[in-house]
Amino acid sequence: MSIASDPIAGAFSAHGKRSALMPYLMGGFPSIEESVAAGLAAADAGADLLELGIPFSDPLADGPVIHAAGTAALAAGATPHGVLGACERLAVRVPVVLMVYANIVLTAGASAFALKAASSGATGLIVPDLPHDEAGEVRAACDAEGIALVPLVAPTTTPERIEAIGADARGFVYVVSLTGTTGERQEVQAGVAETVERVRESTDLPVAVGFGISTPEQARSVAELADGVIVGSRVVRAAGEGGADAVGSVVGELAAALRN
Repeated sequence: MSIASDPIAGAFSAHGKRSALMPYLMGGFPSIEESVAAGLAAADAGADLLELGIPFSDPLADGPVIHAAGTAALAAGATPHGVLGACERLAVRVPVVLMVYANIVLTAGASAFALKAASSGATGLIVPDLPHDEAGEVRAACDAEGIALVPLVAPTTTPERIEAIGADARGFVYVVSLTGTTGERQEVQAGVAETVERVRESTDLPVAVGFGISTPEQARSVAELADGVIVGSRVVRAAGEGGADAVGSVVGELAAALRN
């Protein structure tokens, strides 16, 4: 049975746009305080949820912009504990879903990490390198704390596997729009609509699309297909170039595109 976290369900159902907008920010980049300021600016500018990354030394799913931000955050002293503190401050304004690699979760212990995440106000976890077949322990730990383990579906995911993922999904399903790592692209890859439709057949939870979305025009086109639009590298680049003000500007432009 699919279980939807209430804050996530509310964010996807009451946003007043074509789709919910979910910017990604790297926790601790350029610093913990600046990442909190950027998250608050994103909320002010129209973000409906936030995806908050916990920096990791070997981020297999991330392209150069987010990878560099994570490296800089670690060099500046960011820790999972510090990012959870940032989550706590942001979660009073907007639902926060943590993006965290499996090594961090499993090193802490699935139950202990889920408890810490829930205590910090997180509504869910995205663990991109945790295979669906091996996610049972983490999913159960998240269920016990009332937070969602959000699964990912890629263009290469088979229909049979999509059906299994949909049956176990929590919160929403994250559709990866391309084969490859995160990063800004010139256009949204073909085939996203087909993947989204397959996911819709497997679950009644919202479907959000991320990876490769960077412009208001791309966000608008994805909003025609999905319940949520996730924008990462463009927002992280703004955080590095101009801090919270730049993040607010970029998120405001994206939100406006989804309202028009």
